[in-house]
Amino acid sequence: MKILQVLPALKSGGVERGTVEFAAELVKRGHTSTVLSAGGPMVAPLEAAGSRHITRPIHRKSLTTLGQVRPVRQLLQSLKPDMIHVRSRMPAWVIYLAWKGLPAEERPVLVSTFHGMYSVNPYSAIMAKAEHLIAVSDCVRRYVLENYRVPDDRITVIQRGVDTRQFCESPLDPAWRTQLLANYPQLRDRRILLMPGRLSRWKGQRTFLEVIAQLVREDDKVHGVIVGGLEGGKQRYQDELDKRIDELGLHDHITFLGQRSDMHELYLFADLVCHLSTKPEPFGRTLTEALASGTPVVAFERGGAAETLRACFPAGLVAPDDTRAFVQTAQTLLRQPGPAIEIPERFHLAAQTEATLSVYRELLARHGRTVT
Repeated sequence: MKILQVLPALKSGGVERGTVEFAAELVKRGHTSTVLSAGGPMVAPLEAAGSRHITRPIHRKSLTTLGQVRPVRQLLQSLKPDMIHVRSRMPAWVIYLAWKGLPAEERPVLVSTFHGMYSVNPYSAIMAKAEHLIAVSDCVRRYVLENYRVPDDRITVIQRGVDTRQFCESPLDPAWRTQLLANYPQLRDRRILLMPGRLSRWKGQRTFLEVIAQLVREDDKVHGVIVGGLEGGKQRYQDELDKRIDELGLHDHITFLGQRSDMHELYLFADLVCHLSTKPEPFGRTLTEALASGTPVVAFERGGAAETLRACFPAGLVAPDDTRAFVQTAQTLLRQPGPAIEIPERFHLAAQTEATLSVYRELLARHGRTVT
């Protein structure tokens, strides 16, 4: 198959990483993989794994982006993909208008993935116009069915898969540990609670500070590590977190690491990973990665994160927004070395790839096209 994936850019984030990983799996299976985006640092690993990248400014949420419709239509006529897979709303508008402008017999099959629970409005509705929809979790599927006029048989749930070989439990590289402790000596001989995720109010970093403050009262060796970049315009939130650290007296117990590319090592270094989002997230990629590394996770029971933990590590589930129960669960897990963790097959990257290819083949067969 010739497959074109489309998303805004390849800078950072779960959707972007998933796109690059899926593209690599397509190449391994002998398919032709092309990605269309505005580019970014993840283009290099994408191309190194055998995919082609085409750069177009399709990322801006502006009417001017629709000026890309004609050149993208010409691109589709040149590439002649069997399948177009759109993963975000603005690029989906460009693709859909370009696709509709093609003669019906020349149109590739069009698939979209709902990676999130988008606001319900005409702009977001473009994601439901594809021939078939993929939802990344059951909660996303329910959201789509409740808010968009989509027949049940036009949507398939495919969990986001993780390359468990990359995150499998293994000894931590001593050189990596030495370098980290040289840069952050305050982390030496501490019980590390790791909170991955960009700095954003709804991600729950403020609640994480409250959790650490309570844990420190019982164990002075507890240390919270926050990993994630500061979103544009969020400096006020960073200032708010700094002020709360002052109020709680946590200067010696909290470290911000910023955006990192060594998450595998950080998962192995941590004693516990925390997920405290204040609203349902579509899926829990960081949770699956942490669990695949052998590190237990505590999370509020909501959204895709809850689906992941119910399947892989139910001992880490806590009632939503119950900070006291979260602290108690964390204390219990910190006292239990090597808790049982199981990653079902559907959360593996290979399973996600095969399930997605199965959707592609079925749709192409409906169009009378036979592929392998």
